[in-house]
Amino acid sequence: MTNTPFWVTGEARPGRWLVTCDHATNHVPADLGGDLGIAAEDMARHIAYDVGAAGLAEALGQRLDSPVICSDFSRLVIDPNRGEDDPTLVMKLYDGTIIPANRHVDATETERRLNSLYRPYHAALARLAARQADTVIVAIHSFTPCLRGRPPRPWQVGILYSHLDPRLSRRLIARLQAEPDLCVGDNQPYSGHLPGDAVDRHALQGGRHNTLIELRNDLIATSAAQAAWADRLAPILMAALSDLD
Repeated sequence: MTNTPFWVTGEARPGRWLVTCDHATNHVPADLGGDLGIAAEDMARHIAYDVGAAGLAEALGQRLDSPVICSDFSRLVIDPNRGEDDPTLVMKLYDGTIIPANRHVDATETERRLNSLYRPYHAALARLAARQADTVIVAIHSFTPCLRGRPPRPWQVGILYSHLDPRLSRRLIARLQAEPDLCVGDNQPYSGHLPGDAVDRHALQGGRHNTLIELRNDLIATSAAQAAWADRLAPILMAALSDLD
């Protein structure tokens, strides 16, 4: 594998936030065929990456004057937001799509992907998180408005958190719920507690303040929309942190 597995923007910025984007791109290394054997329209879907999340993360990092780290490999190659022992680390089926290149992945191939992609990303994230004693991690993700065969999701934005440390997230939820035009998910559309995931590894285990923001991906499909949401979220995040402090 020859691709660089992550990129960092604004490492010298002085802000205490660290903006992360675990599922920033749908890139597949050339030695895996570039598409994992699935159709281009599937590689453009949420199953391969979090649509719009990288642009939002970059814009938010600018407004928070803080660094941003983004992965540069598809979650279907190996998912950096899973623990190394998680059975969904390398997905074989996702939202109705079989992943041919993953059907016969064994422990040796999983270890190769861990060493080439997953572990370098997490090493860089750990280094950035440790740059300040009071780092606050905000993880940016996006979700599809509707999974196949499931009812539509009503939320524009969801805030995810672990019961082990809900402090910042609860204050963020309260402030977002005060916005009259928003339907806000409280640990929706997923639970925010997943042992071994990126927030657990880099925030919870280190005692760092943290939150995970999920934006509905049709709302951040363009750079203009990403910038608008960053404009909206940055002051709310800073106010929520001020409430906490």
